[in-house]
Amino acid sequence: MPRAAGNRRTAMVRLHHDLISAGEHPVNDVIPRPQAKTPKALTPLLEIRNLTKSFDGQHAVDDVNLTIYKGEIFALLGASGCGKSTLLRMLAGFEQPTAGQIVLDGVDLARVPPYQRPINMMFQSYALFPHMTVEQNIAFGLKQDKLPKAEITSRVQEMLALVHMQEFAKRKPHQLSGGQRQRVALARSLAKRPKLLLLDEPMGALDKKLRDRMQLEVVDILERVGVTCVMVTHDQEEAMTMAGRIAIMNRGKFVQIGEPEEIYEHPTTRYSAEFIGSVNVFEGLVKERQEDGLVLDSPGLTHPLKVDPDASVVDNVPVWVALRPEKIMLCEDPPADGYNFAVGEVIYIAYLGDLSIYHVRLKSGQMLSAQLQNEHRYRKGAPTWGDEVRLCWDADSCVVLTV
Repeated sequence: MPRAAGNRRTAMVRLHHDLISAGEHPVNDVIPRPQAKTPKALTPLLEIRNLTKSFDGQHAVDDVNLTIYKGEIFALLGASGCGKSTLLRMLAGFEQPTAGQIVLDGVDLARVPPYQRPINMMFQSYALFPHMTVEQNIAFGLKQDKLPKAEITSRVQEMLALVHMQEFAKRKPHQLSGGQRQRVALARSLAKRPKLLLLDEPMGALDKKLRDRMQLEVVDILERVGVTCVMVTHDQEEAMTMAGRIAIMNRGKFVQIGEPEEIYEHPTTRYSAEFIGSVNVFEGLVKERQEDGLVLDSPGLTHPLKVDPDASVVDNVPVWVALRPEKIMLCEDPPADGYNFAVGEVIYIAYLGDLSIYHVRLKSGQMLSAQLQNEHRYRKGAPTWGDEVRLCWDADSCVVLTV
């Protein structure tokens, strides 16, 4: 289920101060923020049913099913060629499905042309008209729909206020910064009040610092309006920051669908575990079943590997065990009973500012990554290159995967 908009309130307060310190204007409270949703209030808006798209007999999108709720920000995440952009183009009407349905608010749009769909799309390039001013760009779609002049003026002013671009209304795109152009493109997409907004790599044209700030600002705007949004990205950090739920795609299929925390902490497949964040993976077979955990034999470890007793493991069937680097501790002494451990040599330390990643080669030759805050790294006696270290982690930190 989509998480409530209120969960991001702390982040938005931080964003407000960051924008002021950076010389930018935070978004005004023009449209009331919707109340936090409860599961009972969730209403399906978009239903994708057995949707398939084939090119020359090859499935780019392969019989997928998905329900997206009103007011939700949903991300399609995957590597290049996974089918996410093809799926987005089918939602927009730029590609015709080979089979299946696209049902928006009870209406099947699979054969409805793009211009008749209550859907707007914001492209990675923003596609602003260079010869038009900001307000003319925002008004363009409204004029195409032949709305009354007074209503066009009203909506344009509403959108300018929403994205805090009133003072730039007479400027042309080349006179704006990257973040300002993005706001204009978003305002133009929202001006027609679509039932569904599609974002194609929305932060791809921005530098890292601006991208981080704009992610939260765009989310804030979308939640104020209450529009339902489907975004496509290959950037996992962008998806986890902006979306309430994520679908990881691979080879035209959904590998896992869930909230960012769920996908990161509880991946259901090896692909999703390795695609999101960094992870150590062991192969193992059940050796013993104990009340407090399962004991596995792993060829990469000298000592047996203990995992959660509720893990779905079948005897004599190989499994994979995923372990995040931040779950691993560097221990000076042997750990207490029930803790896993391995001994190896520090081969490389990647310094990342607030933390360092230790790359450790075990005696079996397998490499493990462990994450350590740098406040600990610089203590007297902290390990460095070439040192032998003991890595420790508990059974609950392990996620057992069968596929």
